[in-house]
Amino acid sequence: MSSQTHTLPPLPYAYDALEPVISKQIMELHHQKHHQTYINNLNAALSAQASATALNDVPTLIALQQKLRFNGGGHINHSFTELLGLQGSGWGWLVSKGGAKGRLEIVTTKDQDPVNGPDVPVFGVDMWEHAYYLQYLNNKVGYVEGIWKIINWAEAEKRYTAGVENPLKL
Repeated sequence: MSSQTHTLPPLPYAYDALEPVISKQIMELHHQKHHQTYINNLNAALSAQASATALNDVPTLIALQQKLRFNGGGHINHSFTELLGLQGSGWGWLVSKGGAKGRLEIVTTKDQDPVNGPDVPVFGVDMWEHAYYLQYLNNKVGYVEGIWKIINWAEAEKRYTAGVENPLKL
């Protein structure tokens, strides 16, 4: 079991750097509150998992799986720093199918589930309401249109080229 404690990674830009597409207020809320909460809950679940493993407490280990998936996925998805068809909460992803330099495809994941399997995330778009509602209200289309204006294409290209040989490190 990993005893690693996860920490909030710093953003590579100021909170107001994405304005007017994403407001400073949303970036601060998202980073300092939402992302930090996923990290706190993930660390607590990992600690509980270590204790349950030491005690061979299988029912607790089973019960912890959803917390680890949700909060671990939330941390992965927020660190990485068919969209409009996504019902409810989740993420939209541009992935490289099967690894580095694969065919590009847009996929969605529910809730905080990360991209799994051989596909490599090139970039992700948070489609939870907390990501856009304060600024865009129910205008999800406007939010997604704005996202295209702020994507760091140089970083996306690095991830696409590197693929699974150099996965995202948290």
